[in-house]
Amino acid sequence: MGMEIERKYLVHNDDWRALGIPMHYVQGYLVSDGERTVRVRVAGANGFITIKGQSQGISRLEFEYLIPREEALEMLQLSAIPLIEKYRTKVRYEGKIWEIDEFEGENKGLIMAEIELKSEDETFSVPDWIGQEVTGDIRYYNSSLARNPYKNW
Repeated sequence: MGMEIERKYLVHNDDWRALGIPMHYVQGYLVSDGERTVRVRVAGANGFITIKGQSQGISRLEFEYLIPREEALEMLQLSAIPLIEKYRTKVRYEGKIWEIDEFEGENKGLIMAEIELKSEDETFSVPDWIGQEVTGDIRYYNSSLARNPYKNW
């Protein structure tokens, strides 16, 4: 069974920028009804389809599969809500990978960092560029940002 255990934070300075190379992501949601999401994503030369269950604390079921990029691009046309565009930079910090998302388009100005954990009670070091935790705040879910963009808050 696939399980995602993740915490999300706002990013409050640019110290992370020199630590990784950003990759362009475009993603859309074929299903997003609060109990599950089916996401299609193009990240660089790859396509992915991801099925996620409803969050239970900081955990939820997640299944992700590599698909041909061309098929992912076609599937994005079926998105039920507007697409999300962002640049993701992966940064290694004290043995963990942080994924920093800098949003474009309607969500420009929003920069968030995520860290995936092995258990809900796993401890980790927090870089100085990490700000307020927003785990569990549904406004910051990418599927929510597609419906209610950051610029409208």
